[in-house]
Amino acid sequence: MEWIINQLRDHPELAIFLTLFAGFWLGRFKIGKFSLGTVTSVLLVGVLVGQLNISVDGPMKAVFFLLFLFAVGYKVGPQFFRGLKKDGLPQVGFAVLMCIVSLIAPWILAKIMGYHVGEAAGLLAGSQTISAVIGVASDTINQLSISDAQKATFINAIPVAYAVTYIFGTAGSAWILASLGPKMLGGLDKVKADCKELEAKMGTSEADEPGFYTALRPVVFRAYKIENKWFGKGKTVSELEKYLIENDKRLFVERVRQKGVIEEVTPEMLLQPGDEVVLSGRREYAIGEEDWIGPEVIDAQLLDFPAETLPVMVTHRTFAGEKVSTVRAQKFMHGVSIRSIKRAGINIPVLAQTVIDSGDILELTGTKFEVETAAKQMGYIDRPTNQTDMIFVGLGILIGGLVGALAIHLGGIPISLSTSGGALIAGLVFGWLRSKRPTFGGIPEPSLWVLNNVGLNMFIAVVGIAAGPSFVTGFKEVGFSLFIVGALATAIPLLSGLLMGRYLFKFHPALTLGCTAGARTTTAALGYTVTYAVGNTLLIIWGVAIVLLM
Repeated sequence: MEWIINQLRDHPELAIFLTLFAGFWLGRFKIGKFSLGTVTSVLLVGVLVGQLNISVDGPMKAVFFLLFLFAVGYKVGPQFFRGLKKDGLPQVGFAVLMCIVSLIAPWILAKIMGYHVGEAAGLLAGSQTISAVIGVASDTINQLSISDAQKATFINAIPVAYAVTYIFGTAGSAWILASLGPKMLGGLDKVKADCKELEAKMGTSEADEPGFYTALRPVVFRAYKIENKWFGKGKTVSELEKYLIENDKRLFVERVRQKGVIEEVTPEMLLQPGDEVVLSGRREYAIGEEDWIGPEVIDAQLLDFPAETLPVMVTHRTFAGEKVSTVRAQKFMHGVSIRSIKRAGINIPVLAQTVIDSGDILELTGTKFEVETAAKQMGYIDRPTNQTDMIFVGLGILIGGLVGALAIHLGGIPISLSTSGGALIAGLVFGWLRSKRPTFGGIPEPSLWVLNNVGLNMFIAVVGIAAGPSFVTGFKEVGFSLFIVGALATAIPLLSGLLMGRYLFKFHPALTLGCTAGARTTTAALGYTVTYAVGNTLLIIWGVAIVLLM
């Protein structure tokens, strides 16, 4: 054991990977519905490892933190700038006001309790569950004109306060939004009824909701034998498709077997009883087709044809701002189904009234020819790749860091975004540029996950190891009272957001819950993406503000 400890001291990089391994493993465990989460688990494990007096030197911590912040900005950039347009301004205004409350509440509570700047920054980070504040606040503290000893004291106190307040910050937020939220918006029954009404307006119902059936394949290809009397002496392919669409069944005829021979499908082809047809479309439309056409058949040969799913990035010049129903009505969408919509990495319901934004990734499914034809009309075909444009990433962080390093001196106090804030802003701008010019700057989703999760947790691991020796002492100083103060700092912004959404902005109850969740970067819901983009950006920048306010 002593040999292992000595090796960890001699090779601190191994201590970091020990912290990552144990932290990610611990973060998987749940007690009921509660989990510490990966970040808090990594921090606590880092604190334990830090008791071995391991010193981690060099720029490793800053490098991974800058990668994380750039990835955050890159991910939400399109939605951040999309929210600045006229139709997104109410949600942006809501998010800004709520973020201001999220800063003011911890600041006032910290002043009342007499906390120093490090404890206040940790209170903000934990109560608002925004781990990046740890790094941004630390960078800002390092710029203050105080002694190195004071800087170390303040910086080491941040993870202590974060760990104490994060528990209610995550579990309490979910409880407030799920339990108190509906009651404050008129009661659970009223909120449910309002949501059902909104679902109907969005072009769905409990019978055909895309997410209602928990199938792994939203778009299907199924074969049926024609027996329904509606066909009579025969109906053309175009007549059948028109009939299905008129009955809210957006399905397409892909293949036909007539008299034992598979024929090429044309709009004028006559379909008669006894023929076998392959229909394609979203699963909710295909369910129950035995009643409309005839029994489903298992015909390997008939179903053996190439189908393709292509991810397409919607650009401003094509259908950004249009509803799904408008896109579906285009001639080139014949035979093509929208399998999924992703916005800022978040799945958006595929409903008739869903508005498509620039930068959204649509998965189109159908036969190879039809899908590729539609994809070219919709925007840029974002074919899956395992390559990250590191020229784009490196240049973005460099430019952002240089801009963030610029400081304005007011009253002898240097005020700047810091290199971390600059990397976040650069990520926002570069992510937005990518949505406008998708031919460069690609970061595959798995790579983005690595930059986000490994980048942040590498940073948190180093923070925990560095704070380890002083963590226990710091915890004794703040005591249990910090947990109560953290609960208040968590609850006040959430309750304020619910009240503002209902009475000031007069949002729909579902939108109020979603916007409140998004502005606090917690559980995803309707109205989440714009407020999430704004909230994620401002709450990170508040790491600078809380230090200057204290």
